[in-house]
Amino acid sequence: MEQKVSENVLIELKGLTKRYGYGDTESFALKDFNLSVKRGEFIMIMGPSGCGKTTLLDIIGLLDRASYGEYYLNGENVAGISARRQARLRAKKIGFIFQNFNLIDDLPIIENVSLPLIYSGYSKTSRLKKASTALKRFHLEEREYYLPYQLSGGQQQRVAIARAIVSDPEIILADEPTGNLDSRSSHIVMEELKAIHEEGNTIIMVTHNPALTVYATRVINMLDGQIDTDIKTVADANLPQPISVKIKKKKDNFASLEDVGKSLKKHKKSRRKK
Repeated sequence: MEQKVSENVLIELKGLTKRYGYGDTESFALKDFNLSVKRGEFIMIMGPSGCGKTTLLDIIGLLDRASYGEYYLNGENVAGISARRQARLRAKKIGFIFQNFNLIDDLPIIENVSLPLIYSGYSKTSRLKKASTALKRFHLEEREYYLPYQLSGGQQQRVAIARAIVSDPEIILADEPTGNLDSRSSHIVMEELKAIHEEGNTIIMVTHNPALTVYATRVINMLDGQIDTDIKTVADANLPQPISVKIKKKKDNFASLEDVGKSLKKHKKSRRKK
């Protein structure tokens, strides 16, 4: 189901609730959570551990489902759509950056970066070309065939950012992307995210570091699964011109999560034989 929303509203969350357990063991990661995200925003979400920050990112990123409530993405209520449709939207529209990088240890970094493109049905040659282009942006072209352990933490996070943007998504979700980095590497990573934002991407980032909020256009503090404070630091009129990614609803050459999992298992078996 779709709703009429302002053209500039990308994400609309209404009464979102995530419940765990029942009765005496019942707890809420999110409770009657409401949020509107406009295109081109760089939102930083802060708050104490356990306040629901990561759960919120997982739901926005279609990695998890809310127990109740509505989630509109580009006016479409995605809360109840099929897992395959969610995977398709996730592959086309959303890039992920994690604190622990989440790189596959036995894959060269160029293949790590190319992984999101499997979801969209690119040929292997096309995937590697796009991954190589993404790595050049971060000055890592000479390390395309290094394994992750051969890189520093800062380099691994830049690989993770390259992976997040390789499919040209509209939304970047970052969960503590500088949490495992020293101050110099953190600065480099944040400058890269700033550049990506200025190109029109919408970024939602979780952090515990208040010093990083200088990069944000909006700072949200969460408490007990709800918004405690919500402060805009940049007027909507001054946000970057947003990019737009249109999703075709007809069937296309799209690989499901299951297909990608099989591909990775096949790769690992072939490496063992070698």
